[in-house]
Amino acid sequence: MPYEPRVHVEDDLLRRFTDVTSATCYSAIFRMGIEAPPGSHEEASWQNCFMYGVRPMTLGRKIAARARTLRFIPPRPDLLEITRRGEFSPEYEAMASCGPGDVLVVDGNRDVRCTVLGNVKTRHLWMNRAEGVVTDAAIRDVDMIRDDYGLAVFAGDRLPTVNRPGIEAFEANVPIGCGGALVMPGDVIVADDDGVVVIPSQLAVEVIEWIEEHERVESFIMGLMDAEDAPPGRYYPPTDETVERYRVWRAEQGGDEG
Repeated sequence: MPYEPRVHVEDDLLRRFTDVTSATCYSAIFRMGIEAPPGSHEEASWQNCFMYGVRPMTLGRKIAARARTLRFIPPRPDLLEITRRGEFSPEYEAMASCGPGDVLVVDGNRDVRCTVLGNVKTRHLWMNRAEGVVTDAAIRDVDMIRDDYGLAVFAGDRLPTVNRPGIEAFEANVPIGCGGALVMPGDVIVADDDGVVVIPSQLAVEVIEWIEEHERVESFIMGLMDAEDAPPGRYYPPTDETVERYRVWRAEQGGDEG
């Protein structure tokens, strides 16, 4: 069954992520560290949020969008009656669920020998005004997808090949792995030329609030460095004391970001 997002990330919140980098998003999640799940003595980490091997294919195009997902699996003859259903196939179901503020994230089993989408199929994303596509497999027709549709593409590679016989689109809008990171439908995807980071939807508010203050703290630190002709190591990375010093300064400024 399709997975229901734990939290719906509203457009106003999503827009706040358009001004931040994947690197800062990663830092925000990394600081959350490791915790023990309820009822368990084992530890789990939020830090597994970066997609390794998924690279920008449309340099300069950024994504800050909600994830809609598509899962590919190895093919077998008895699978085809499920996967080959024309416009009702899983890949079109996934793309149909995308709209403004959404990005299609495709679990391609990290099989960079196979392309999961090309310009004809991704026209569906363009028709729905989606933001782009992210996959740990390969993409074909990248230039056309970029130039004709204006979509951002992040992928394991770009090739002229097709998906068969390596993988087959199987299921839409379920939890997937992409580049080694878990992606739940509704999670926030922030992708730029440095790579792709996944922000769990239920953490989106906490993450963006930390980022916005962190960036103001960094600006405050650079002001201190300039004023004192100080090396970065005097104030960076920010200590709790420096953050508190910033907060006091900001309060004295009447809350102005400065």
